Amino acid sequence: MPKIFEPVTLGKLQLPNRLLMAPMTRNRASTDGVVTALTAEYYRQRAGAGLIISESIQPSAIGQGYILTPGLHTAAQVAGWRAVTDAVHEAGGRIFAQLNHTGRIGHPSLYPNRELPVAPSPVASGEQLFSLDGMLDHPVPRELTADDIRATVADFAAAARNAIDAGFDGVELHGANGYLIHQFLADNTNLRTDPYGGSVANRIRFAVEVAAAVADSIGPDRTGIRLSPGSPYNNIREADPAPVYLALLAELDLAYVHLVEVGDRALTERLRAAWPGTFLLNPHPSPEAFPASPETAAEAIESGVADAVALATMWLANPDLDVRIRAGGPFNTADPATFYGGDHTGYTDYPALDR
Repeated sequence: MPKIFEPVTLGKLQLPNRLLMAPMTRNRASTDGVVTALTAEYYRQRAGAGLIISESIQPSAIGQGYILTPGLHTAAQVAGWRAVTDAVHEAGGRIFAQLNHTGRIGHPSLYPNRELPVAPSPVASGEQLFSLDGMLDHPVPRELTADDIRATVADFAAAARNAIDAGFDGVELHGANGYLIHQFLADNTNLRTDPYGGSVANRIRFAVEVAAAVADSIGPDRTGIRLSPGSPYNNIREADPAPVYLALLAELDLAYVHLVEVGDRALTERLRAAWPGTFLLNPHPSPEAFPASPETAAEAIESGVADAVALATMWLANPDLDVRIRAGGPFNTADPATFYGGDHTGYTDYPALDR
């Protein structure tokens, strides 16, 4: 698989290979959203990736959607991440912070003042939060006001500056998987009649404003965005995603776009052709191609549909995935029972290849 191990330019970074580590929530932060030494070891082990994209990090307290997820909005959180980025850089790696406001995918039990989660429109997700007290229904969220939107954009920009202060090489905005940015883009979650809803131009406005604010704060060469057009995750519905995402790409000036494919390779190819910069792909050309394999990743690179590929589960179970792919395997099998929460088990104890 030679091409996947060729270098590629991303913003001002020269990545040594095109095999990236996709963001994966692992729920191992403290209750204050601070990562630990265990997290530093987890990412250090995977520094052979061309680029690590971190797990989702909330840019504000109200942006949290799950228990034990990390933030980048307090001094303690910044200090915790500094230990992670130092560990990755000392091991020769590169790491971006993925900033994610979950919007309606939240619950009052997560927030200091027990307020409602916020969203483009007051439409409940129909999903539940896993909590230490059992499963809790997501409530109907509070609709963001125009002032709230401005404050949320500012929160993203402040968290991006905190990411750079914490030593990250850049920031990825999570505009996928049914979270806040995606909620503004989607048909069933954005029912607004103001300048942030209705037309395609209005529905992409929030994503464009967040991207511009972050790029202005840390530089467009250090800013990317993740998108998942057509994904139903978190009860999202997009009847005709192509016009929305083509319009969005036309308004962005960033280091990269990171697409989560949901079985529509034709749409991927249209978006790839429309984006002039570096195009990252989490490749799933069909429902059968999940989770993505090294072969699927290599095919995406060789065909030219992506400049680089981001794999998730394969990196979770194989801290030296780059070495294993070069060697033709074997590969560790991931244990889903240890994906979320817990200690080192299923986190930092997957063995490296015996060399």
